Amino acid sequence: MTDWTKCSAATLGRGIASGEIDPVDLTGHFLDAIAASPVADRIYARTTPGRAMAEARAARARAQDGRRLSPLDGVPISWKDNVDTAGIATEAGSAMLKDRVPEADAPVLRTATALGTVCLGKTHLSELAFSGLGLNPVTATPPNVNDGGAVPGGSSSGAATSVAFGLAAAAVGTDTGGSVRIPAAWNDLVGLKTTHGRISLDGIVPLAAWFDTVGPLTRDVEDAALMLGVLEGRAAPDLSAPGSLKGRRFAVLRTIVTDGLRDEPAKAHEDALKRLEAAGATLIDFDAPEIEGPMGDSAILYTTEAWAHWRHLIEEKGDLMFGPIRDRFAAGKDHAGADYAAAWQGMLAARRVWAERTAAFDAVLAPAAPNLPPQVDRLMEQGDYYVTENLLTLRNTRVGNLMGVCGITLPTGHASCGLMLLGRAMGEDRLLRIAAAAELALA
Repeated sequence: MTDWTKCSAATLGRGIASGEIDPVDLTGHFLDAIAASPVADRIYARTTPGRAMAEARAARARAQDGRRLSPLDGVPISWKDNVDTAGIATEAGSAMLKDRVPEADAPVLRTATALGTVCLGKTHLSELAFSGLGLNPVTATPPNVNDGGAVPGGSSSGAATSVAFGLAAAAVGTDTGGSVRIPAAWNDLVGLKTTHGRISLDGIVPLAAWFDTVGPLTRDVEDAALMLGVLEGRAAPDLSAPGSLKGRRFAVLRTIVTDGLRDEPAKAHEDALKRLEAAGATLIDFDAPEIEGPMGDSAILYTTEAWAHWRHLIEEKGDLMFGPIRDRFAAGKDHAGADYAAAWQGMLAARRVWAERTAAFDAVLAPAAPNLPPQVDRLMEQGDYYVTENLLTLRNTRVGNLMGVCGITLPTGHASCGLMLLGRAMGEDRLLRIAAAAELALA
């Protein structure tokens, strides 16, 4: 019997369509794998077996009647625990939100459910999604698939590891500064950051609502495209003929993202670039001085908004928080309104310049993370190291959020090293087709 936990979501969907896989058996297989896994409690905040089996039975009936709702109808996936689920606790990795039970599913979950996906449960995350490391001593720190002593990346830590450890066929996370792409890269997955505003944020526990986005973490690009389709309630982008990289022009970003690049990510990046070039792509070094201002202002942009939303609860219950996360939120109260407004004006001006200067390229390339996953023990023992490593981890991915574009990270074949491709605002379909061709070159 095939071990379905090692299959792509698309493969499972095709098996259901052909009648070779029963959605009820498939869902039971994943629930059994979760129950048997020694790390499941560190990955799932809670499972939803009752809901999952009911959805699987409905998917079985549709498959038998020849009326499947999407290519992923009947496929079991996980959801980050900052996405509201009706009657099921959604606590966003924080003791301050313990026993918070929404009355309704988030619209994005309703949409995906309406297209037949099966909800296995809710996955752990960095507290209130405010860290790229995935370290959460308040609830749980999921394991890294490549190094049991290292963090998995965050904030969508459980989302990534649910897929990497074979406990979900695909996962849904959120990305505010890199929170889909970092854990995807560090666990050798594909992570798609969507353009802000493309997928509804209603029913998503916010971090910084002007930067928050929803996106999938998957085994491959095909799955990412299918997941985008069910999250948006539409047909997925067609990747049936990804084509080659011949004639593709990529800008290789050199501003900031290569500063202090650690040895292994540097080797992985240069190797990935060589493989893209060997596949026919044209690579052009690209300096983008326009990003320097927004990158320097990112603390103002993020912490001011995060503090504005959470300050009252933190002032009341902040002693329940992991100290470094609480301190990062609290930094937002130190910024004047005029400075926040100026930072936004500067960022919007930089976005216009970026859009004009990158229009001639198919995508902008950069290492997904400039570092490898750090060790849990050292992060817990050395506060300064936690702060510097967290900021470094999110540095490269944050470019995409600040510039307001979509982005994707692909495995490079080097453990925990991803290649990031940045596309255009609302250009996910095109980016996925390019990424599918790049995936072939990197395989």
